[in-house]
Amino acid sequence: MIALSACVQPAETPTATVPPVTPTPTATIATQNLAELAKSAASQGQFQTLIQAVQAAGLTEQLAKPGPYTIFAPTDAAFSALPKTTLDQLLQPANKQQLVKLLAYHVIPGGITSQQLTSGQVKTIEGNFVQITVDRASNSITVNNAKVTQPDIPASNGIVHIVDQVLLPPNFPSSVKTTPTPR
Repeated sequence: MIALSACVQPAETPTATVPPVTPTPTATIATQNLAELAKSAASQGQFQTLIQAVQAAGLTEQLAKPGPYTIFAPTDAAFSALPKTTLDQLLQPANKQQLVKLLAYHVIPGGITSQQLTSGQVKTIEGNFVQITVDRASNSITVNNAKVTQPDIPASNGIVHIVDQVLLPPNFPSSVKTTPTPR
C-alpha cells in the first residue's frame, strides 16, 4: 500500500544533481503547477485518460503541491494501447491503490530537463526504479521501453515529458491485466 505522503517526501533522491526549475519567460505554462498543466493538456485532447486516472486516484491536490517533480505523462494513445478491461479495472474505486501505484511510477523527484537526464536507473516516488536511456547521437530518450515524444514542458512545480507508453511498475498486480493490445 502506498501512502500519499510518499509523494511529498521521497525516500531517496535521484543520483543526478537537480538545479531549481527556472520558468522560461516565453512559456506561459511555466506558471502553472503540474495539476493545472495536466488540465490544460487534457483540454487539448491528449491527456483525458491521464486526468481521469489522476482524479480517480485522488491525486489532483498532490500534483498541485510544490515540487519539484518530473512526470513522464502517457498520452491517451498510450493508455488505449492497454487492454480496455485493464483501464476499466484500474479506474474502479476498489483498485485505487493499484492506480496510485501506477501513477506514482510515472513521477520522479526533482525537476529534471531532458538535457539533465542521464542514462541509468532512477527511483520513482512509487518506490521502484525506472531505466532511463539517453542517446544524444539520435536525440532520443526512453524510460523503460517508453519513448519521450515531447520533452521539457515546464510547470511551476516541475517538468513534464510526454511518453508514448504507460509505464508499469515491477510486480504490478496480476489481477489487473496489463498485456498490451496487439496493434
